[in-house]
Amino acid sequence: MPPSASRRALVLLLPSLLWLPTVLPVPIERVAANQPSPATESPDTGLYYHRYLQEVINVLETDGHFREKLQAANAEDIKSGKLSRELDFVSHHVRTKLDELKRQEVSRLRMLLKAKMDAKQEPNVQMDHLNLLKQFEHLDPQNQHTFEARDLELLIQTATRDLAQYDAAHHEEFKRYEMLKEHERRQYLESLGEEQRKEAEQKLEEQQRRHREHPKVNVPGSRAQLKEVWEELDGLDPNRFNPKTFFILHDINSDGVLDEQELEALFTKELEKVYDPKNEEDDMREMEEERLRMREHVMKNVDTNHDRLVTLEEFLASTQQKEFGDTGEGWETVEMHPAFTEEELRIFEEELAAREAELKAQAQRLSQETEALGRSQDQLVAQRRELQQAVLQMEQRKQQQQQQNQNLPPANPEGQLKFHPDTGATLAGSPDDVPVPAPAGDQKDVPAAEKKAPEQLLAAPQPDSLHL
Repeated sequence: MPPSASRRALVLLLPSLLWLPTVLPVPIERVAANQPSPATESPDTGLYYHRYLQEVINVLETDGHFREKLQAANAEDIKSGKLSRELDFVSHHVRTKLDELKRQEVSRLRMLLKAKMDAKQEPNVQMDHLNLLKQFEHLDPQNQHTFEARDLELLIQTATRDLAQYDAAHHEEFKRYEMLKEHERRQYLESLGEEQRKEAEQKLEEQQRRHREHPKVNVPGSRAQLKEVWEELDGLDPNRFNPKTFFILHDINSDGVLDEQELEALFTKELEKVYDPKNEEDDMREMEEERLRMREHVMKNVDTNHDRLVTLEEFLASTQQKEFGDTGEGWETVEMHPAFTEEELRIFEEELAAREAELKAQAQRLSQETEALGRSQDQLVAQRRELQQAVLQMEQRKQQQQQQNQNLPPANPEGQLKFHPDTGATLAGSPDDVPVPAPAGDQKDVPAAEKKAPEQLLAAPQPDSLHL
């Protein structure tokens, strides 16, 4: 069954789209919205614009004219941008969909930029979206609304370049991994006593010895290696090995080429001779590096046009070379080729020490800030208690004032005072309530201390004058 146009585009344009397992470095962090849609069958390349790339190719496939041009194009036509000019002839419906895809991608990138700014605690910074979008090279930031031929050309060029850099990035990452492992091993040995150090060194030597004891590893792409796959994996007679039949059997998707994923599947048997996930001495990270080295070796010797694909013609031509049958001592594995030098390790350890010192300084600053915040919190708690106490005291005084007001005698409606008959105290009352002095003749029973002279009685204020 022939491959679809989108499949061919992915094979010619981005063969690594089918096998890359890890994430390439990107200018900003990826988010969940950038994951492939459920309908996408191709594995994630790790490119931060993978979904956009996949959707553009899927939309272009729906146009009959572009699909025909895509099927007839070769890798050079696609990479050079020649195919991009065919975008001017696609249908209006397809162009509308591509415009919408680009607007969605620009919106997504803006959201990522904003999230990056927020993460740096710069929420009030005014962003210049046009300049910031220039860091994303897979689209034209000058035109943020329509998908043009320039956008397709940039998308192809950027994806091709990024995927081509994957191998170098992977090797560098593996080197740093190996240096860190050696650094930690040496630190561990230095922390032990003399006897314990000897025991640990003996154990390490024993693990390395067991790891080196494995069957001969055939050179990838050699006759011996392919015949072993033919016999043990394909179950065919080794005496009837046929390179053309072998190629067809392992062209899993029948697209006429062996891509990098299909090639790496051929190395599984060789890798199993050296690496077993159950063994303590076998490092699975080294196994993935070994797989990459094997693929690079085959591509270097078989892929004559360097398009990261192996055609049937290239494959058959490689079987006619002298190296195809003469494999010498076999394949030299990773441990036979140190990933770093002592000088590189020294520089790495210096960088590591500087990084650790920086982290310690940051931790100290954070600790000091935490203590300062704790003291500030204690002060705030004390101030809150003082405020609460002051409010409580105000409430108590208010209640006492209310109680005093309730204990005062009530005033009459006219606001007048009246005298208490027993004590002579002035109380609120009406003029009729004021007692009238008894006649002089009736004062014989009044105590002498309470008797008043007539002139005193005349000088006493009259009832009409007893007003507040």
